[in-house]
Amino acid sequence: MKKILFVILLSCLPSLIDAHIGSPGVTFEGKAGAYPVMILITPPDVIPGTATIDIYTQTTGIQFIGGKPVYWFAGDEGTPTADEILPVEGEPGHFRGIVWLMSAGTSGIEIEINGNTGNGKVIVPVMAVSTAQKEMPASLGWLLLGLCTLLVILMITIIGASVSDGLVKPAESISQKVVRKRWVGVGISTVLLILILWGGKNWWDSWSNRYKRFTYKPLRATSLINYTPQKTTLEFKIDTTKLPTLYYTRRLSYVMPDHGKLMHMFLVRAGSMDVFAHLHPQRKDSATYITELPPLPQGKYLVFADITRLTGFSETIPDTIEIESPSPMVLTSLDTSVLNRDDTYFSTNPVMKESDNPSLTDNIVVCGKPGIKTTLPDGSTAIWEHQPNTSFSAGKLYELTFTIQDEHGKPAILEPYLGMQGHAVVMKDDGSTYIHLHPVGNYSMASQQTIVTRFEKETGPVQWEKISRPEVFMDSIDQVIAALDGMSEEERNKTLMGTMYHAAEDTTHMEHTTVKFPYAFPSAGNYRIWIQMKRNGKILNSAFDAIVE
Repeated sequence: MKKILFVILLSCLPSLIDAHIGSPGVTFEGKAGAYPVMILITPPDVIPGTATIDIYTQTTGIQFIGGKPVYWFAGDEGTPTADEILPVEGEPGHFRGIVWLMSAGTSGIEIEINGNTGNGKVIVPVMAVSTAQKEMPASLGWLLLGLCTLLVILMITIIGASVSDGLVKPAESISQKVVRKRWVGVGISTVLLILILWGGKNWWDSWSNRYKRFTYKPLRATSLINYTPQKTTLEFKIDTTKLPTLYYTRRLSYVMPDHGKLMHMFLVRAGSMDVFAHLHPQRKDSATYITELPPLPQGKYLVFADITRLTGFSETIPDTIEIESPSPMVLTSLDTSVLNRDDTYFSTNPVMKESDNPSLTDNIVVCGKPGIKTTLPDGSTAIWEHQPNTSFSAGKLYELTFTIQDEHGKPAILEPYLGMQGHAVVMKDDGSTYIHLHPVGNYSMASQQTIVTRFEKETGPVQWEKISRPEVFMDSIDQVIAALDGMSEEERNKTLMGTMYHAAEDTTHMEHTTVKFPYAFPSAGNYRIWIQMKRNGKILNSAFDAIVE
């Protein structure tokens, strides 16, 4: 039954898209000036709408916390004043408030903190799009219909009386002529009111259709696998024929690199979730990306492709593929000779099949659980620092902490992977949730950098005439990617970390043996978390399972 449900969800997967899939909350961990904070922003599913902001900090002496929306297209001059975010009663260090998001597109929430150690600000990117249409409760609809009927009857009665009985003097008898006037008045008013109601319905329907037209619709893609004796490649072609909204914001010619890559693609074997790959396709044209596939075993795979554009608008494009292997292929978690230096893949035990103590071989990384030390193929161990045999609560912000020890039981020294201390992917076992996490949150680093740079350089509306033509912009970005790929690992990490907004002031993750990911599980269920870090020049993969109530 679980597998059948999984297949059903695959068919409706595109309808579940937000900035990620099934996980609309935006998390941030870092600093606002001198104040270390963890932030959870729950954006509205309709625009205009209110975003809920939860801020957690252990800092004392805070006098004021405010939040306000900032819009990429409007500039700093088009932002309102900050709304105060107030302490939550009975929860020290927890602040909560709401902020209105009035326009669709790339936006952010600017958090401002004033206290004993000065003023601090930070911008957390939020993709403001309408993803749902609210429905009126049936009871309220019938109530309003009854009131409308009553008002129409009263209006017709009043108009009919005003042109007949209302003109007759007291004690004067009503003539047949007056009665005719009453019915004429009733007839004319009935026709006029029907026309008014018909016009109102048309006006309402036009706005409803306009809202549906501008409701966010996820991009779709077609994946094609090409088999040759030498290699197997995946062609990922994005369908741009149906973009009725945010055309410029989502224009594929203006894709920009995030962590030095134009696209981050993740493949997960459907159902068992026992095979995982993190790839970085190369751009063939504005809508087509190609990557060489590692020797993945046969089966159906979920595909998730993350991209970010010039405006800072980021989204996930989903698809599914069927891999058909003519013969069994060896899958070794440490063998990446068939991939470029940033791609990785590995296998683990199936999520839908319990195993008491699966043996560790070169072909499998045993999936760990909170609080239990798990051995990795290179001899190191990984542990999820959480109380064993305990579940998580949906909607609560956690700091998911993972520590690596070397083969001698000492703290392992981790190296940057694409300019970050680690990457993580979280998926629910029914496929309804997918999220790409970083140590600073689940937002795009390029998106935050775009918004921050925008407000540093310009305060007014976007000057569209200064933006490069699509072909010029694509060429310049391709040159940047080529330059990054040609750098040594040390030089490239230094470049990437230097351009990330959080890097200069982020002292939250100074330990090079531990990686923390802020995240709030969106709903109850069973989740799998894949972690990618780097050690001794090689990508280190691990996986963990969690139960959320």
